[in-house]
Amino acid sequence: MVQQGEVLTRKRGFTTRAVHAGERPEGTAPMPTVTPIHPSVSYLADDPETQDAVFGGEHPGYVYTRHGNPTVRALEVAVAALEETEDALAFGSGMAALQAAILNEVQAGDRIVAGQDLYGATRALLSQVFGTLGVRTTFVDLLDLDDVERALVEVKPRVLLFETISNPLARVADLPALVELAHRQRARVVVDNTFATPLLVNPARFGADTIVHSATKYLGGHGDATGGVVATTRERAMELGELTKLTGAVLGPFEAWLTLRGVKTLSLRMERQCRNASALAAWLAGHPKIARVHYPGLAPLGEVERIFNNDLRGAIVAFEIRDAGREEVFCFQRALRICLPVTTLGDVYTVVLYPPVSSHRGLSAEERGAMGIGDGLVRLSAGIEDLDDLIADLEQALAGC
Repeated sequence: MVQQGEVLTRKRGFTTRAVHAGERPEGTAPMPTVTPIHPSVSYLADDPETQDAVFGGEHPGYVYTRHGNPTVRALEVAVAALEETEDALAFGSGMAALQAAILNEVQAGDRIVAGQDLYGATRALLSQVFGTLGVRTTFVDLLDLDDVERALVEVKPRVLLFETISNPLARVADLPALVELAHRQRARVVVDNTFATPLLVNPARFGADTIVHSATKYLGGHGDATGGVVATTRERAMELGELTKLTGAVLGPFEAWLTLRGVKTLSLRMERQCRNASALAAWLAGHPKIARVHYPGLAPLGEVERIFNNDLRGAIVAFEIRDAGREEVFCFQRALRICLPVTTLGDVYTVVLYPPVSSHRGLSAEERGAMGIGDGLVRLSAGIEDLDDLIADLEQALAGC
């Protein structure tokens, strides 16, 4: 539960909240400036009655780390403050967070409507896990609001699921319109906000019910901690907390501490990464070896611009190498010297990924083709390096393949 005094932090600027939210809870004496790492599995109470009250949720405190941990709680409070939601709950990974967010809304026989542009593992989760539990998913083109509305009316789903900025083609969802359509059919809206981060977009402002992050990416930002966070209402966070006590997909205190440390510099890192991505997208768009570039900042977005908090449009650039297939893309990756060919994103390093063999490996060629993921598509996550060095690295790699 968000502690007394935390509401005030939400009225301050984003970076101020990122630096201070979750730290120095009231009643702590002596008060450390930085939240400590609490690796303890269990916690002593003053007496059995107090322990009983904490176990029953009638009294604040900690009894067992699967039920809650002070370091993890600091991260949860910080993310809730940045997403401007009532509360948040942390998980061992982004996929664990997404699974819990969906599982909390559906049961056997229910339906889900989801954007067809999704992270490959998310699509696999919907088909291979929820599908076997009797929860079927209908995929739609989120950019076609008429198509979305038809599916919602026909299917009557419990959940509408989509990504704020899609993986890997960086297509931007019209959050207000989608939320309105979903709520009209009494469907809950679950949004993966990993690519945008709360710096760029706050889905709760437009009525989204649950916001999911892979904290492994931009929130942590340094490639050294795996985690996930769900930001939502206090009531739904309590429901998720009860679910997590049973499923056990909790975040460890060490990972929580690393992620919380990363959150403090999120706005500084993300602004540099977005500026680099924008410049790289423009440079790639003019390169003779590049057939197409996917980046939200290359052209006006029209009505969709309203969802952004500022002029930043994300740090992900997808581009198609002209007439390239697997071997040509592999040649390009091998030639890189600064950009790292690794299967992640959101790090301070610029990283390059080949979706057909990594993020969307579990999909067939036909499924990838339907999503617009061709054999020459590369996804780049801009880091904080000097722009001239990144351009030089991409130039020499493209020239050699």
